[in-house]
Amino acid sequence: MNGYFVTFEGGEGAGKTSILQTAAKKLSDMGYDIVTTREPGGIEIAEKIRNIILDPQNTAMDGRTEALLYAAARRQHLVEKVLPALEEGKMVLCDRFIDSSLAYQGYARGLNMDEVLSINQFAIQDCMPDMTLFFDIEPKKGLARITANKDRERNRLDLEKLPFHEHVYEAYQLLVSQFSDRIHVINADQAFDQVEKDAVDTIISCFTNKA
Repeated sequence: MNGYFVTFEGGEGAGKTSILQTAAKKLSDMGYDIVTTREPGGIEIAEKIRNIILDPQNTAMDGRTEALLYAAARRQHLVEKVLPALEEGKMVLCDRFIDSSLAYQGYARGLNMDEVLSINQFAIQDCMPDMTLFFDIEPKKGLARITANKDRERNRLDLEKLPFHEHVYEAYQLLVSQFSDRIHVINADQAFDQVEKDAVDTIISCFTNKA
């Protein structure tokens, strides 16, 4: 692949989605050929799966069903949007990827991270991100941001109680430790402009070092 695959990760309210959009514009202004996308979603089929997964009415959804739906959406998104962009030499900025499944379904849902990793390895066929940004903020603070932001999309994960989000946070700490060469921690408990600067600087530094 000639392109560069960057994923944005973090718990609810970490601000990664907003940072991704503004960082994409800055990187584009610097001359980088940028594609932005998200998971689950990014393309029509995956967006339809997203609607099922995140529908607040689907509270009866089994954890394994949830994990399999995420993996299915990820596969279609990858082959239809991410891989073609990478083959064209573009920089892909993706809001969530495999680490989200490991943290949310593998750890917080108690499904076993290795098992969730296995079904996702089948889905992605070793197409891992070149780098991942983890936007680090305590769950209580992230959830408080969600409560304060009346314009934010409300989904089924927002119905989970604090202990679930604390487990997600614990999982990300484990992933940061396990994949320290790939995952870069961004302090998300700062002013927006500083978080954005840290994210953009980290992406440029890693991309330059790869080149």
